Amino acid sequence: MEYRQLIMDVTIVSEDDNPMLHRTDIRFETVHDEATPSRLSVRDSLAAKLDKDAEEVVVHELDTTFGMRKTVGYAKVYESPEYAAEVEQEHMLERNKIAEDAPDAEEA
Repeated sequence: MEYRQLIMDVTIVSEDDNPMLHRTDIRFETVHDEATPSRLSVRDSLAAKLDKDAEEVVVHELDTTFGMRKTVGYAKVYESPEYAAEVEQEHMLERNKIAEDAPDAEEA
């Protein structure tokens, strides 16, 4: 089976700027033909739609109602990957496969 990345159509429902944390909070929905899309494919599609780097987008929630082909979700879009690494919890960075090059990511 050959791997192919699906860029799906993502509709942004609402955007709330959060300048204190250098990010925008996004509520979105996507319609899909196959099974519920993965967090990474949604992140990549959302990043492409917003013209951002994938490491600046952190998907927090994906919710698909049983039997429906629509997923709604919540994501945070940061101004840079450094801000994401500084603010987000470690498990969310791991789930979104964001590099842990941030200066304070190291534990003493």
